[in-house]
Amino acid sequence: MSTTTTARPRTAQPNRVFWPLPTKLRKTVLVAHVVSSGAWIGVDVISTVLVAIGWARSGDDRTAVYQALADYFVVPLLLAGLVAGIVCLVTGVLLGLATKWGLVRYRWVAVKLVLNVVACVLLLAFLGPITELSTGEQPLQDIWFVSFLATTAMVLLTFAMVLSVFKPWGRVRR
Repeated sequence: MSTTTTARPRTAQPNRVFWPLPTKLRKTVLVAHVVSSGAWIGVDVISTVLVAIGWARSGDDRTAVYQALADYFVVPLLLAGLVAGIVCLVTGVLLGLATKWGLVRYRWVAVKLVLNVVACVLLLAFLGPITELSTGEQPLQDIWFVSFLATTAMVLLTFAMVLSVFKPWGRVRR
């Protein structure tokens, strides 16, 4: 014996997408967002490891490590990280405007937006102390600040990735 159930028609909810993108373009923007965030995390991991290696050294070895870090990584690597962070921010804003998630419609999206801006600022703040350490302008005892910046940025970016996967909390109240 079969029973037939009739589904109740859903009430049509208006499409609340602010700026709809064609599917292929939206997926391209999503790929750019994921790749840039992955690259950004990679840059931060490399920076954190190099700072930790420099911290573990002593005397002239430490200065040499920071000199190499400043010469070969500050400009190319951290600026690449900054570019990745800006690409991540721009693509995130585009995705927020072009998807059902919205830019600040859900708390987790709003938190990710704030984390992205804070991590970009931390990356800019990271550039100065490493350059000062390599030239000997700042005493090596202040390396805790550089370590703090690198580790904090890595934690923030990892937390943003966790938010993307689990999408916790709920909608922002109107």
